[in-house]
Formats: sequence, C-alpha cells, structure tokens
Amino acid sequence: MPQIAAFPKAFMQALCKDGTMTVSEWIELAVKLDIDGLEWYAGFLEMANEKNWSEFRKQVEGHGKVIPMMCCSPDFTHPDSGFRQREIEKQKHWIDMTYALGGSYCRVLSGQKRPELTINEGVKLAVDCIEVCLPYAEERSITLIIENHYKDDFWEYPEFAQKADVFCQLVESIDHPNFGVNYDPSNTYLAGEDPSELLKRVSHRVVTMHASDRYLKYGSIEDLRNEEGGAVGYAKRLSHGEIGKGLNDYDAIFTELKKVGFDGWISIEDGVDGMDQLERSVAFVRRKMREYWGE
Repeated sequence: MPQIAAFPKAFMQALCKDGTMTVSEWIELAVKLDIDGLEWYAGFLEMANEKNWSEFRKQVEGHGKVIPMMCCSPDFTHPDSGFRQREIEKQKHWIDMTYALGGSYCRVLSGQKRPELTINEGVKLAVDCIEVCLPYAEERSITLIIENHYKDDFWEYPEFAQKADVFCQLVESIDHPNFGVNYDPSNTYLAGEDPSELLKRVSHRVVTMHASDRYLKYGSIEDLRNEEGGAVGYAKRLSHGEIGKGLNDYDAIFTELKKVGFDGWISIEDGVDGMDQLERSVAFVRRKMREYWGE
C-alpha cells in the first residue's frame, strides 16, 4: 500500500526566502493532515544550520510521521566542469541531509535546457554526474529519484529532460538499484505530451510520485511552451490546482501504478490556496488509494 506525504507548496516563499514561516510551524500544520510523512525541501532557510536537522526529525517523528523524501534541484547540464563538480558536491550534501532526516529518497534532475546543448551531450553530462553520486547514495541507503520536471523556481531555462523521449533516454542510461523515477503527471502536460503515455514507458522504474494538478489561467499549453525559453521561474499563466479538479486522470495513473506493483510514497504538491485546499487534495488521494489498493 502506498503512503502519502505532503509538500509545502503554498509556503515556499515563507520557508525559503523571507523567513515569515518557521519549519516547525509548517510541521505543526502538516501533521494535522491525514498523511504518513512530510516531503522535505533542501532550501528551507533553517536547513542551513545542520544542528537543526536532528531537531526537525525528532519533531516530525514525535507526531508519528516520517520524512521520506528530499526535494532538491541539481543542475548537471552546465558546460563548465567546475560548475558541475560543485553541483555534485551539493547533491552529496543533500544526500547527507536526507540521511540525517531519516529519509530514503533524494531527488535529482538533469539540469537546464541550455540552447547550445545537443540531446546526447546533455544526457551524457547528466548521466555522468548522477552516476558519480550513486555510490555515495548507496552507502547511505538513499535512492536517487529523477523527476520528469518542468522548471525549477529559480532557473532561467526549462528542464533539459522535460520531453518524454529525452527523459526516457536518461532513465534508460542508468541501471542501478539506488536509482528510480519520481513521476509527476502535471509536468508532462507542459511538454505537450500525455502523462499516461509517459507513465506506461517508465512505470517499472517509478518509486515515488508527486500528486498534483495543474490548470492554465489563460491561453493554451502551446502558448506556455512558446514563452518559456528565457523567463526565470514558472510561467505566469500556469497554476497549481486542487487535486482531482485539474487536467490529470488519476484513475488511469493509479491503474498503471497498481498494475506494476507500485507501493512507494505519493507526495502531495498542492495547497497553494491554503490548508483547506491541501486537506481536500489529501482526502482525494487517500480515497483513490483505497479504491485501487484497498484499506
């Protein structure tokens, strides 16, 4: 039976930029939800002090929850080898962070889709960097999870492996027991592709999932793709929505995941309109899980 985690999507500015919310305040809000764990973010301001790591773990576990997953954003497609080496060191630091928090999964990405890169060059850069990190992760019993990502909040260019063919090429290039896929159905729409089709191609490698829903506030997905070449962060026309009310077909998603024996973590990346919305999204995912996996 999969387990549910929650991610503080609505509070990223407060937790990571202006400090108007403390991590402890987020924990106390989140543990009231019908969830099993809290997905963490490496960029929480208070995570800069390593002494806090054990305290946050104690606080979460004191409520009977765990911290299973770490969300972070390495950029492995930079042409400069020195830059890539620094990103590898960051990734190892995030692996240490995940281990200290008691987690089992730490995200990796490919990097930014820089205009000068060919597909094969970008895949090779990303694969080489991830493979350097894998023994370090394995020693700590951490699985590195590659997400079919859209765009980090603070990147100029979209994800290099945003398109399904590129993402699958990267995934298929790495064969390691401590490597898997974090599937996010919403991000597939932003590549102009079908989330169910991507899932069928990688479902046997999926070990975690981001449950989210997206809608366009105006315009079309084609408009979104046309504007994303040089804008920092997320496009203005894009919005997260309540799970079950957006574009995603969760019946198709859970049918495929159940078929391949998925029993990992489903982290809810929602709540941009408040905790009531997040609570409704949790309830929707919990209800669907019972429908497909039983009690």
